[in-house]
Amino acid sequence: MESKIVAFTHNKKIDDSNLLISRRALAIPPKSDGPFPHDRCSMYSADWSVALAQGRTTPDDEWPVVPCAHGWEYNKSDVPYDTIASQLDWVCEKDNLPATAQAIFFCGAIVGGLVFGWIADKYGRIPALVGTNLIGFGAGIGTAFCNSFWSFALCRFLVGLAFDNCFTMMYILVLEYVGPKWRTFVANMSIALFFTLAASLLPWIALWADDWRRFAVGTSLPFVLAAATPWLVPESARWLVSQGKIDKALTIMKKFERINKTKIPEKVLSEFAESSLKTIKDSEAESKTYSVLDLFKTPRLRRNAILLIIIWMAISLVFDGHVRNVGSLGLDIFLTFTIASATELPADTFLTAVLDRWGRRWLACGSMVISGIFSLLATAVPIGGPSASLAILGRFAVNISYNIGLQYAAELLPTVVRAQGVALIHIMGYVASIVAPFVVYLANISQDLPLLILGILGIVGGLLCLFLPETMDTEMPQTLQDGENFGKDQRFWDMPCFPKKRKEDEENPGRYIKRHSISSRNESDNFVRAAPSAIGSRASIRASIRASVRTRSGSSKREGSKERRENMV
Repeated sequence: MESKIVAFTHNKKIDDSNLLISRRALAIPPKSDGPFPHDRCSMYSADWSVALAQGRTTPDDEWPVVPCAHGWEYNKSDVPYDTIASQLDWVCEKDNLPATAQAIFFCGAIVGGLVFGWIADKYGRIPALVGTNLIGFGAGIGTAFCNSFWSFALCRFLVGLAFDNCFTMMYILVLEYVGPKWRTFVANMSIALFFTLAASLLPWIALWADDWRRFAVGTSLPFVLAAATPWLVPESARWLVSQGKIDKALTIMKKFERINKTKIPEKVLSEFAESSLKTIKDSEAESKTYSVLDLFKTPRLRRNAILLIIIWMAISLVFDGHVRNVGSLGLDIFLTFTIASATELPADTFLTAVLDRWGRRWLACGSMVISGIFSLLATAVPIGGPSASLAILGRFAVNISYNIGLQYAAELLPTVVRAQGVALIHIMGYVASIVAPFVVYLANISQDLPLLILGILGIVGGLLCLFLPETMDTEMPQTLQDGENFGKDQRFWDMPCFPKKRKEDEENPGRYIKRHSISSRNESDNFVRAAPSAIGSRASIRASIRASVRTRSGSSKREGSKERRENMV
Protein backbone atom coordinates (compact mmCIF):
# COMPACT_ATOMS: atom_id res chain seq x y z
CA MET A 1 0.00 0.00 0.00
CA GLU A 2 2.92 2.31 -0.70
CA SER A 3 0.69 4.34 -3.02
CA LYS A 4 -1.64 5.22 -0.16
CA ILE A 5 1.19 7.12 1.51
CA VAL A 6 2.34 9.18 -1.45
CA ALA A 7 -0.73 9.57 -3.70
CA PHE A 8 -1.89 13.11 -4.48
CA THR A 9 -3.16 15.62 -7.03
CA HIS A 10 -2.80 19.34 -6.58
CA ASN A 11 -3.70 22.80 -7.85
CA LYS A 12 -2.21 26.19 -7.13
CA LYS A 13 -3.51 28.01 -4.07
CA ILE A 14 -4.46 31.70 -4.38
CA ASP A 15 -3.94 34.08 -1.49
CA ASP A 16 -7.52 35.39 -1.51
CA SER A 17 -10.13 33.18 0.12
CA ASN A 18 -12.94 35.47 -1.14
CA LEU A 19 -12.02 34.91 -4.78
CA LEU A 20 -14.49 32.67 -6.64
CA ILE A 21 -13.10 29.48 -8.17
CA SER A 22 -13.98 30.73 -11.66
CA ARG A 23 -12.09 33.96 -11.01
CA ARG A 24 -9.08 32.13 -9.54
CA ALA A 25 -8.43 30.76 -13.02
CA LEU A 26 -7.26 34.28 -13.87
CA ALA A 27 -4.18 33.66 -11.77
CA ILE A 28 -3.23 30.34 -13.37
CA PRO A 29 -1.70 30.08 -16.87
CA PRO A 30 -3.68 27.78 -19.20
CA LYS A 31 -2.11 24.55 -20.40
CA SER A 32 -2.92 23.01 -23.78
CA ASP A 33 -1.39 19.55 -23.22
CA GLY A 34 -1.88 17.05 -20.40
CA PRO A 35 -4.93 16.02 -18.35
CA PHE A 36 -5.26 19.39 -16.59
CA PRO A 37 -6.49 22.59 -18.29
CA HIS A 38 -4.25 24.87 -16.20
CA ASP A 39 -0.64 24.86 -15.08
CA ARG A 40 -0.26 23.38 -11.59
CA CYS A 41 3.15 24.81 -10.75
CA SER A 42 3.13 28.47 -11.81
CA MET A 43 0.97 31.58 -11.48
CA TYR A 44 0.61 35.06 -12.94
CA SER A 45 2.12 37.89 -10.96
CA ALA A 46 -0.40 40.77 -11.07
CA ASP A 47 -2.26 43.30 -8.94
CA TRP A 48 -5.51 41.37 -8.49
CA SER A 49 -7.40 44.31 -7.01
CA VAL A 50 -6.79 46.30 -10.19
CA ALA A 51 -7.56 43.28 -12.39
CA LEU A 52 -10.88 42.63 -10.67
CA ALA A 53 -11.78 46.31 -10.65
CA GLN A 54 -11.28 46.32 -14.40
CA GLY A 55 -13.68 43.38 -14.63
CA ARG A 56 -11.16 41.15 -16.35
CA THR A 57 -12.31 37.60 -17.10
CA THR A 58 -9.23 36.49 -19.03
CA PRO A 59 -5.55 36.88 -18.13
CA ASP A 60 -3.31 39.46 -19.75
CA ASP A 61 -0.63 37.89 -21.94
CA GLU A 62 1.86 40.44 -20.63
CA TRP A 63 1.50 39.36 -17.00
CA PRO A 64 4.76 37.74 -15.81
CA VAL A 65 4.62 34.03 -14.90
CA VAL A 66 6.27 33.04 -11.59
CA PRO A 67 6.38 29.85 -9.48
CA CYS A 68 3.48 29.32 -7.09
CA ALA A 69 4.04 31.54 -4.04
CA HIS A 70 1.15 30.60 -1.75
CA GLY A 71 1.19 26.79 -1.67
CA TRP A 72 -1.26 24.32 -3.19
CA GLU A 73 -4.75 22.99 -2.71
CA TYR A 74 -4.97 19.19 -3.00
CA ASN A 75 -7.70 17.19 -4.67
CA LYS A 76 -8.81 14.56 -2.14
CA SER A 77 -11.57 12.97 -4.18
CA ASP A 78 -9.49 9.82 -4.80
CA VAL A 79 -7.58 9.64 -1.49
CA PRO A 80 -9.60 11.58 1.11
CA TYR A 81 -6.79 12.10 3.61
CA ASP A 82 -3.40 13.76 3.78
CA THR A 83 -0.36 11.91 2.47
CA ILE A 84 3.28 12.70 3.14
CA ALA A 85 3.49 14.11 -0.39
CA SER A 86 0.67 16.58 0.26
CA GLN A 87 1.91 17.48 3.74
CA LEU A 88 5.46 18.18 2.56
CA ASP A 89 4.41 19.60 -0.84
CA TRP A 90 6.26 17.08 -2.98
CA VAL A 91 4.96 18.62 -6.19
CA CYS A 92 6.29 20.60 -9.15
CA GLU A 93 10.08 20.74 -8.85
CA LYS A 94 9.83 18.13 -6.06
CA ASP A 95 7.43 15.78 -7.85
CA ASN A 96 10.22 13.25 -8.39
CA LEU A 97 10.59 12.63 -4.64
CA PRO A 98 7.76 10.06 -4.29
CA ALA A 99 9.22 8.01 -7.15
CA THR A 100 12.71 8.40 -5.69
CA ALA A 101 11.49 7.17 -2.30
CA GLN A 102 9.89 4.18 -4.02
CA ALA A 103 13.16 3.41 -5.82
CA ILE A 104 15.03 3.58 -2.49
CA PHE A 105 12.43 1.21 -1.03
CA PHE A 106 13.18 -1.37 -3.73
CA CYS A 107 16.92 -0.88 -3.19
CA GLY A 108 16.29 -1.90 0.40
CA ALA A 109 14.37 -4.94 -0.84
CA ILE A 110 17.34 -5.97 -2.99
CA VAL A 111 19.79 -5.62 -0.09
CA GLY A 112 17.38 -7.36 2.27
CA GLY A 113 16.97 -10.31 -0.07
CA LEU A 114 20.73 -10.84 -0.19
CA VAL A 115 21.34 -10.31 3.54
CA PHE A 116 18.44 -12.31 4.95
CA GLY A 117 18.84 -15.06 2.36
CA TRP A 118 22.43 -15.52 3.56
CA ILE A 119 21.36 -15.36 7.22
CA ALA A 120 18.67 -18.00 6.62
CA ASP A 121 21.13 -20.44 5.06
CA LYS A 122 23.94 -19.70 7.52
CA TYR A 123 22.17 -19.27 10.87
CA GLY A 124 18.72 -20.74 10.26
CA ARG A 125 15.26 -19.86 9.03
CA ILE A 126 13.96 -18.72 12.43
CA PRO A 127 16.64 -16.00 13.07
CA ALA A 128 16.07 -14.62 9.56
CA LEU A 129 12.29 -14.66 10.03
CA VAL A 130 12.42 -12.87 13.39
CA GLY A 131 15.03 -10.37 12.23
CA THR A 132 13.22 -9.29 9.08
CA ASN A 133 9.90 -8.83 10.92
CA LEU A 134 11.42 -6.78 13.74
CA ILE A 135 13.21 -4.51 11.27
CA GLY A 136 9.93 -4.04 9.42
CA PHE A 137 8.20 -3.20 12.70
CA GLY A 138 10.78 -0.62 13.80
CA ALA A 139 11.12 1.04 10.40
CA GLY A 140 7.35 1.10 9.87
CA ILE A 141 6.77 2.85 13.19
CA GLY A 142 9.63 5.23 12.39
CA THR A 143 7.99 6.13 9.07
CA ALA A 144 5.07 7.67 10.95
CA PHE A 145 7.41 10.23 12.56
CA CYS A 146 9.16 11.38 9.38
CA ASN A 147 9.04 15.09 8.54
CA SER A 148 11.59 15.28 5.73
CA PHE A 149 12.41 13.43 2.56
CA TRP A 150 15.64 11.88 3.77
CA SER A 151 14.19 10.59 7.03
CA PHE A 152 11.30 9.12 5.05
CA ALA A 153 13.68 7.60 2.49
CA LEU A 154 15.79 6.01 5.24
CA CYS A 155 12.76 4.42 6.86
CA ARG A 156 11.49 3.22 3.47
CA PHE A 157 14.89 1.63 2.80
CA LEU A 158 14.71 -0.23 6.12
CA VAL A 159 11.13 -1.31 5.46
CA GLY A 160 12.36 -2.52 2.07
CA LEU A 161 14.88 -4.75 3.86
CA ALA A 162 11.95 -6.58 5.44
CA PHE A 163 9.72 -6.44 2.37
CA ASP A 164 8.97 -9.89 0.94
CA ASN A 165 11.49 -11.59 3.27
CA CYS A 166 8.80 -11.62 5.97
CA PHE A 167 6.82 -13.87 3.65
CA THR A 168 9.50 -15.90 1.86
CA MET A 169 11.28 -17.00 5.07
CA MET A 170 8.06 -18.40 6.52
CA TYR A 171 7.14 -19.86 3.13
CA ILE A 172 10.45 -21.74 2.89
CA LEU A 173 10.17 -22.93 6.50
CA VAL A 174 6.70 -24.35 5.93
CA LEU A 175 7.59 -26.06 2.64
CA GLU A 176 10.63 -27.70 4.21
CA TYR A 177 8.39 -29.35 6.79
CA VAL A 178 5.51 -30.42 4.59
CA GLY A 179 5.66 -33.63 2.55
CA PRO A 180 5.00 -33.70 -1.21
CA LYS A 181 1.36 -34.69 -0.68
CA TRP A 182 0.48 -31.52 1.24
CA ARG A 183 2.95 -28.96 -0.16
CA THR A 184 0.53 -27.54 -2.70
CA PHE A 185 -2.37 -27.34 -0.26
CA VAL A 186 -0.39 -25.58 2.47
CA ALA A 187 1.50 -23.27 0.10
CA ASN A 188 -1.55 -22.04 -1.80
CA MET A 189 -4.41 -22.14 0.70
CA SER A 190 -2.39 -20.10 3.20
CA ILE A 191 -2.11 -17.38 0.54
CA ALA A 192 -5.72 -17.83 -0.56
CA LEU A 193 -7.08 -17.32 2.95
CA PHE A 194 -4.72 -15.00 4.79
CA PHE A 195 -3.13 -12.91 2.05
CA THR A 196 -6.40 -12.38 0.18
CA LEU A 197 -8.26 -11.37 3.34
CA ALA A 198 -5.54 -9.00 4.57
CA ALA A 199 -4.87 -7.43 1.16
CA SER A 200 -8.59 -6.90 0.53
CA LEU A 201 -9.00 -5.19 3.92
CA LEU A 202 -5.89 -3.04 3.58
CA PRO A 203 -7.40 -0.16 1.55
CA TRP A 204 -10.34 0.06 3.94
CA ILE A 205 -7.96 0.16 6.91
CA ALA A 206 -6.27 3.11 5.18
CA LEU A 207 -9.64 4.77 4.64
CA TRP A 208 -10.61 4.18 8.28
CA ALA A 209 -7.26 5.50 9.58
CA ASP A 210 -7.80 8.69 7.53
CA ASP A 211 -4.16 9.66 7.98
CA TRP A 212 -0.97 8.25 6.51
CA ARG A 213 0.82 8.31 9.87
CA ARG A 214 -1.86 6.28 11.64
CA PHE A 215 -1.96 3.93 8.67
CA ALA A 216 1.82 3.37 8.88
CA VAL A 217 1.61 2.58 12.60
CA GLY A 218 -1.42 0.31 12.25
CA THR A 219 0.10 -1.80 9.48
CA SER A 220 3.45 -2.09 11.30
CA LEU A 221 2.21 -3.32 14.68
CA PRO A 222 1.54 -6.95 13.60
CA PHE A 223 5.24 -7.40 12.76
CA VAL A 224 6.16 -7.45 16.44
CA LEU A 225 4.26 -10.72 16.92
CA ALA A 226 7.09 -12.50 15.08
CA ALA A 227 9.24 -12.10 18.21
CA ALA A 228 7.37 -15.08 19.67
CA THR A 229 8.32 -17.35 16.75
CA PRO A 230 11.25 -19.18 18.47
CA TRP A 231 8.84 -20.40 21.17
CA LEU A 232 6.07 -21.37 18.77
CA VAL A 233 7.71 -22.63 15.56
CA PRO A 234 10.64 -25.08 15.47
CA GLU A 235 13.66 -24.55 13.25
CA SER A 236 13.63 -26.31 9.90
CA ALA A 237 14.77 -29.90 10.45
CA ARG A 238 15.93 -30.04 6.83
CA TRP A 239 18.20 -27.06 7.46
CA LEU A 240 19.46 -28.61 10.71
CA VAL A 241 20.37 -31.80 8.85
CA SER A 242 22.16 -29.80 6.14
CA GLN A 243 24.24 -28.17 8.90
CA GLY A 244 25.07 -31.47 10.62
CA LYS A 245 22.82 -30.86 13.63
CA ILE A 246 21.25 -34.32 13.52
CA ASP A 247 20.40 -34.53 17.23
CA LYS A 248 18.38 -31.30 17.10
CA ALA A 249 16.54 -32.52 14.01
CA LEU A 250 15.66 -35.79 15.76
CA THR A 251 14.45 -33.86 18.82
CA ILE A 252 12.12 -31.80 16.64
CA MET A 253 10.77 -34.91 14.91
CA LYS A 254 10.05 -36.53 18.26
CA LYS A 255 8.16 -33.37 19.22
CA PHE A 256 6.09 -33.78 16.07
CA GLU A 257 5.37 -37.34 17.12
CA ARG A 258 3.71 -36.06 20.28
CA ILE A 259 1.79 -33.32 18.48
CA ASN A 260 0.57 -35.52 15.61
CA LYS A 261 0.14 -38.60 17.82
CA THR A 262 2.01 -40.62 15.20
CA LYS A 263 4.93 -42.87 16.06
CA ILE A 264 7.93 -42.92 13.73
CA PRO A 265 9.60 -46.37 13.92
CA GLU A 266 12.89 -46.28 15.81
CA LYS A 267 14.53 -48.19 12.99
CA VAL A 268 13.59 -45.45 10.53
CA LEU A 269 14.97 -42.76 12.84
CA SER A 270 18.16 -44.76 13.30
CA GLU A 271 18.60 -45.19 9.55
CA PHE A 272 17.93 -41.48 9.09
CA ALA A 273 20.60 -40.50 11.64
CA GLU A 274 23.21 -42.89 10.25
CA SER A 275 22.70 -41.90 6.63
CA SER A 276 22.69 -38.19 7.51
CA LEU A 277 25.98 -38.53 9.40
CA LYS A 278 27.49 -40.33 6.43
CA THR A 279 26.42 -37.50 4.15
CA ILE A 280 28.02 -34.93 6.44
CA LYS A 281 31.31 -36.85 6.59
CA ASP A 282 31.35 -37.21 2.81
CA SER A 283 30.74 -33.49 2.32
CA GLU A 284 33.25 -32.28 4.94
CA ALA A 285 36.06 -32.82 2.46
CA GLU A 286 34.39 -30.42 0.07
CA SER A 287 33.05 -27.34 1.82
CA LYS A 288 30.90 -26.39 4.78
CA THR A 289 29.92 -22.96 3.52
CA TYR A 290 27.67 -22.38 0.54
CA SER A 291 26.77 -19.23 -1.33
CA VAL A 292 24.30 -18.37 -4.05
CA LEU A 293 27.20 -18.58 -6.53
CA ASP A 294 27.20 -22.35 -6.07
CA LEU A 295 23.98 -22.42 -8.09
CA PHE A 296 25.97 -21.44 -11.19
CA LYS A 297 28.91 -23.87 -10.93
CA THR A 298 27.31 -26.92 -12.56
CA PRO A 299 25.51 -26.93 -15.91
CA ARG A 300 22.03 -28.27 -15.09
CA LEU A 301 21.71 -26.37 -11.81
CA ARG A 302 22.96 -23.21 -13.55
CA ARG A 303 20.43 -23.62 -16.35
CA ASN A 304 17.57 -24.14 -13.90
CA ALA A 305 18.61 -21.13 -11.80
CA ILE A 306 18.85 -18.84 -14.84
CA LEU A 307 15.49 -20.05 -16.15
CA LEU A 308 13.87 -19.46 -12.76
CA ILE A 309 15.27 -15.92 -12.68
CA ILE A 310 14.07 -15.05 -16.21
CA ILE A 311 10.64 -16.62 -15.67
CA TRP A 312 10.18 -14.90 -12.30
CA MET A 313 11.16 -11.54 -13.80
CA ALA A 314 8.54 -12.04 -16.52
CA ILE A 315 5.91 -13.09 -13.97
CA SER A 316 6.71 -10.13 -11.69
CA LEU A 317 6.60 -7.63 -14.54
CA VAL A 318 3.33 -9.00 -15.94
CA PHE A 319 1.79 -9.25 -12.46
CA ASP A 320 2.76 -5.72 -11.42
CA GLY A 321 1.81 -4.37 -14.83
CA HIS A 322 -1.69 -5.82 -14.50
CA VAL A 323 -2.03 -4.42 -10.98
CA ARG A 324 -1.17 -0.93 -12.21
CA ASN A 325 -3.37 -1.30 -15.27
CA VAL A 326 -6.51 -2.17 -13.25
CA GLY A 327 -7.26 1.57 -13.18
CA SER A 328 -8.93 1.08 -16.56
CA LEU A 329 -11.93 -0.31 -14.67
CA GLY A 330 -12.94 3.26 -13.84
CA LEU A 331 -13.43 2.51 -10.13
CA ASP A 332 -12.04 4.37 -7.15
CA ILE A 333 -8.60 3.35 -5.91
CA PHE A 334 -9.89 1.56 -2.80
CA LEU A 335 -12.42 -0.61 -4.62
CA THR A 336 -9.99 -1.30 -7.45
CA PHE A 337 -7.31 -2.49 -5.02
CA THR A 338 -9.83 -4.76 -3.30
CA ILE A 339 -11.02 -6.31 -6.57
CA ALA A 340 -7.44 -6.92 -7.69
CA SER A 341 -6.57 -8.57 -4.38
CA ALA A 342 -9.74 -10.69 -4.34
CA THR A 343 -8.70 -12.48 -7.53
CA GLU A 344 -6.12 -14.32 -5.40
CA LEU A 345 -8.79 -16.48 -3.74
CA PRO A 346 -10.16 -18.25 -6.84
CA ALA A 347 -6.67 -18.51 -8.34
CA ASP A 348 -5.19 -20.17 -5.24
CA THR A 349 -8.21 -22.42 -4.74
CA PHE A 350 -7.94 -23.57 -8.35
CA LEU A 351 -4.23 -24.26 -7.87
CA THR A 352 -4.86 -26.31 -4.74
CA ALA A 353 -7.27 -28.52 -6.68
CA VAL A 354 -5.15 -29.14 -9.79
CA LEU A 355 -1.46 -28.43 -9.11
CA ASP A 356 -0.74 -31.92 -7.76
CA ARG A 357 -2.62 -33.50 -10.65
CA TRP A 358 -1.37 -31.49 -13.59
CA GLY A 359 2.11 -30.62 -12.31
CA ARG A 360 4.07 -27.37 -12.17
CA ARG A 361 5.59 -27.13 -15.65
CA TRP A 362 2.53 -27.32 -17.84
CA LEU A 363 0.28 -25.39 -15.49
CA ALA A 364 2.82 -22.56 -15.16
CA CYS A 365 3.21 -22.52 -18.93
CA GLY A 366 -0.53 -22.59 -19.57
CA SER A 367 -1.44 -19.87 -17.08
CA MET A 368 1.27 -17.51 -18.35
CA VAL A 369 0.35 -18.08 -22.00
CA ILE A 370 -3.37 -17.59 -21.24
CA SER A 371 -2.53 -14.37 -19.41
CA GLY A 372 -0.63 -13.19 -22.47
CA ILE A 373 -3.48 -14.11 -24.82
CA PHE A 374 -6.03 -12.20 -22.72
CA SER A 375 -3.72 -9.18 -22.65
CA LEU A 376 -3.35 -9.23 -26.43
CA LEU A 377 -7.10 -9.66 -26.91
CA ALA A 378 -7.70 -6.63 -24.67
CA THR A 379 -5.95 -4.47 -27.28
CA ALA A 380 -8.39 -5.61 -29.97
CA VAL A 381 -11.61 -4.52 -28.22
CA PRO A 382 -12.90 -1.05 -27.31
CA ILE A 383 -11.45 0.71 -24.26
CA GLY A 384 -13.74 0.37 -21.24
CA GLY A 385 -15.76 -2.60 -20.07
CA PRO A 386 -14.60 -5.17 -22.65
CA SER A 387 -10.89 -4.36 -22.36
CA ALA A 388 -11.09 -4.12 -18.57
CA SER A 389 -12.81 -7.53 -18.36
CA LEU A 390 -10.11 -9.16 -20.47
CA ALA A 391 -7.40 -7.44 -18.41
CA ILE A 392 -8.94 -8.83 -15.20
CA LEU A 393 -8.97 -12.33 -16.71
CA GLY A 394 -5.31 -11.82 -17.57
CA ARG A 395 -4.65 -10.78 -13.96
CA PHE A 396 -6.43 -13.92 -12.73
CA ALA A 397 -4.24 -16.12 -14.95
CA VAL A 398 -1.01 -14.42 -13.89
CA ASN A 399 -2.04 -14.87 -10.23
CA ILE A 400 -1.93 -18.60 -10.88
CA SER A 401 1.53 -18.47 -12.46
CA TYR A 402 2.77 -16.13 -9.69
CA ASN A 403 1.88 -18.63 -6.97
CA ILE A 404 3.28 -21.54 -8.94
CA GLY A 405 6.52 -19.58 -9.29
CA LEU A 406 6.75 -19.10 -5.53
CA GLN A 407 6.46 -22.84 -4.93
CA TYR A 408 8.49 -23.91 -7.97
CA ALA A 409 11.69 -22.14 -6.92
CA ALA A 410 11.50 -23.41 -3.33
CA GLU A 411 11.03 -26.99 -4.54
CA LEU A 412 13.70 -26.95 -7.24
CA LEU A 413 16.65 -25.34 -5.42
CA PRO A 414 18.76 -27.46 -3.01
CA THR A 415 18.35 -26.97 0.74
CA VAL A 416 21.91 -25.73 1.33
CA VAL A 417 21.34 -22.64 -0.84
CA ARG A 418 17.54 -22.55 -1.02
CA ALA A 419 16.98 -19.34 0.95
CA GLN A 420 19.76 -17.48 -0.88
CA GLY A 421 18.57 -18.77 -4.24
CA VAL A 422 14.94 -17.84 -3.64
CA ALA A 423 16.08 -14.42 -2.40
CA LEU A 424 18.14 -13.87 -5.58
CA ILE A 425 15.19 -14.83 -7.77
CA HIS A 426 12.92 -12.44 -5.90
CA ILE A 427 15.52 -9.66 -6.11
CA MET A 428 15.49 -9.96 -9.89
CA GLY A 429 11.71 -9.81 -9.66
CA TYR A 430 12.03 -6.47 -7.83
CA VAL A 431 14.20 -5.19 -10.67
CA ALA A 432 11.48 -6.16 -13.14
CA SER A 433 8.82 -4.53 -10.94
CA ILE A 434 10.73 -1.25 -11.09
CA VAL A 435 10.35 -1.36 -14.88
CA ALA A 436 6.59 -2.01 -14.71
CA PRO A 437 5.55 1.66 -14.15
CA PHE A 438 7.47 2.67 -17.27
CA VAL A 439 5.70 -0.05 -19.27
CA VAL A 440 2.34 1.27 -18.09
CA TYR A 441 3.54 4.83 -18.86
CA LEU A 442 3.80 3.84 -22.53
CA ALA A 443 0.02 4.26 -22.64
CA ASN A 444 0.77 7.97 -23.16
CA ILE A 445 2.19 6.98 -26.54
CA SER A 446 -0.42 4.33 -27.35
CA GLN A 447 -3.15 2.80 -25.21
CA ASP A 448 -2.33 -0.63 -26.62
CA LEU A 449 1.43 -0.67 -25.91
CA PRO A 450 1.33 -1.76 -22.22
CA LEU A 451 -1.00 -4.70 -22.86
CA LEU A 452 0.95 -5.68 -25.98
CA ILE A 453 4.18 -5.84 -23.99
CA LEU A 454 2.54 -7.70 -21.09
CA GLY A 455 0.97 -10.14 -23.54
CA ILE A 456 4.23 -10.94 -25.32
CA LEU A 457 6.12 -11.31 -22.02
CA GLY A 458 3.43 -13.64 -20.70
CA ILE A 459 3.60 -15.94 -23.71
CA VAL A 460 7.43 -16.02 -23.82
CA GLY A 461 7.71 -16.55 -20.04
CA GLY A 462 5.15 -19.34 -20.17
CA LEU A 463 6.98 -21.23 -22.92
CA LEU A 464 10.26 -21.01 -20.96
CA CYS A 465 8.59 -22.88 -18.07
CA LEU A 466 8.62 -26.03 -20.21
CA PHE A 467 12.42 -26.18 -19.99
CA LEU A 468 12.34 -26.67 -16.20
CA PRO A 469 12.08 -30.13 -14.60
CA GLU A 470 8.82 -31.21 -12.98
CA THR A 471 8.82 -31.19 -9.15
CA MET A 472 5.43 -32.77 -8.47
CA ASP A 473 5.55 -35.80 -6.12
CA THR A 474 9.32 -35.46 -5.65
CA GLU A 475 11.49 -34.83 -2.63
CA MET A 476 13.14 -31.42 -2.65
CA PRO A 477 16.89 -31.64 -3.41
CA GLN A 478 19.08 -31.50 -0.32
CA THR A 479 22.63 -31.09 -1.66
CA LEU A 480 24.11 -29.31 -4.66
CA GLN A 481 24.61 -32.67 -6.35
CA ASP A 482 20.94 -33.46 -5.79
CA GLY A 483 20.08 -30.20 -7.52
CA GLU A 484 22.39 -31.03 -10.43
CA ASN A 485 20.86 -34.51 -10.89
CA PHE A 486 17.27 -33.37 -10.40
CA GLY A 487 15.04 -34.23 -13.35
CA LYS A 488 17.65 -36.10 -15.40
CA ASP A 489 15.22 -38.98 -15.84
CA GLN A 490 12.48 -36.68 -17.17
CA ARG A 491 11.58 -36.02 -20.81
CA PHE A 492 10.40 -32.75 -22.35
CA TRP A 493 6.91 -34.00 -23.21
CA ASP A 494 6.32 -35.81 -19.91
CA MET A 495 3.00 -34.88 -18.29
CA PRO A 496 2.19 -35.92 -14.70
CA CYS A 497 -1.49 -36.26 -15.55
CA PHE A 498 -0.59 -38.73 -18.34
CA PRO A 499 2.13 -40.95 -16.80
CA LYS A 500 3.93 -43.22 -19.20
CA LYS A 501 4.73 -46.79 -18.26
CA ARG A 502 8.29 -47.97 -18.53
CA LYS A 503 9.13 -50.71 -21.00
CA GLU A 504 9.59 -53.30 -18.24
CA ASP A 505 6.23 -52.25 -16.77
CA GLU A 506 4.50 -52.98 -20.06
CA GLU A 507 6.10 -56.44 -20.10
CA ASN A 508 5.22 -57.08 -16.44
CA PRO A 509 2.22 -54.96 -15.28
CA GLY A 510 2.58 -56.33 -11.76
CA ARG A 511 5.75 -54.31 -11.25
CA TYR A 512 3.99 -51.09 -12.28
CA ILE A 513 1.13 -51.71 -9.84
CA LYS A 514 3.47 -52.63 -7.00
CA ARG A 515 5.73 -49.61 -7.47
CA HIS A 516 2.81 -47.17 -7.57
CA SER A 517 1.10 -48.76 -4.59
CA ILE A 518 4.24 -48.16 -2.54
CA SER A 519 4.36 -44.48 -3.58
CA SER A 520 0.85 -43.97 -2.22
CA ARG A 521 1.63 -45.16 1.31
CA ASN A 522 0.97 -43.00 4.32
CA GLU A 523 3.49 -40.11 4.30
CA SER A 524 4.13 -39.99 8.03
CA ASP A 525 7.82 -40.71 7.42
CA ASN A 526 8.24 -38.72 4.20
CA PHE A 527 10.54 -36.22 5.85
CA VAL A 528 12.92 -38.73 7.40
CA ARG A 529 13.28 -40.35 3.99
CA ALA A 530 14.41 -37.08 2.44
CA ALA A 531 17.93 -37.42 3.80
CA PRO A 532 18.58 -40.89 2.34
CA SER A 533 17.42 -39.65 -1.06
CA ALA A 534 19.87 -36.77 -0.77
CA ILE A 535 22.74 -39.11 0.08
CA GLY A 536 22.27 -41.15 -3.06
CA SER A 537 21.82 -37.94 -5.11
CA ARG A 538 18.28 -38.97 -6.07
CA ALA A 539 15.50 -36.42 -6.19
CA SER A 540 12.54 -38.67 -6.87
CA ILE A 541 10.34 -39.75 -4.00
CA ARG A 542 10.12 -43.17 -5.60
CA ALA A 543 13.91 -43.37 -5.52
CA SER A 544 13.96 -42.57 -1.80
CA ILE A 545 11.32 -45.23 -1.14
CA ARG A 546 13.33 -47.80 -3.07
CA ALA A 547 16.44 -46.87 -1.07
CA SER A 548 14.70 -47.32 2.28
CA VAL A 549 13.16 -50.62 1.14
CA ARG A 550 16.59 -51.90 0.16
CA THR A 551 17.98 -50.98 3.57
CA ARG A 552 15.20 -52.69 5.49
CA SER A 553 15.35 -55.79 3.32
CA GLY A 554 18.98 -56.42 4.28
CA SER A 555 17.97 -58.36 7.37
CA SER A 556 15.82 -60.81 5.35
CA LYS A 557 16.94 -63.90 3.54
CA ARG A 558 19.19 -63.28 0.60
CA GLU A 559 16.85 -64.74 -2.01
CA GLY A 560 13.80 -62.88 -0.74
CA SER A 561 15.79 -59.65 -0.55
CA LYS A 562 17.05 -60.06 -4.08
CA GLU A 563 13.56 -60.75 -5.42
CA ARG A 564 12.08 -57.68 -3.69
CA ARG A 565 14.84 -55.43 -5.01
CA GLU A 566 14.29 -56.69 -8.53
CA ASN A 567 10.57 -56.02 -8.24
CA MET A 568 11.20 -52.49 -6.97
CA VAL A 569 13.64 -51.72 -9.75
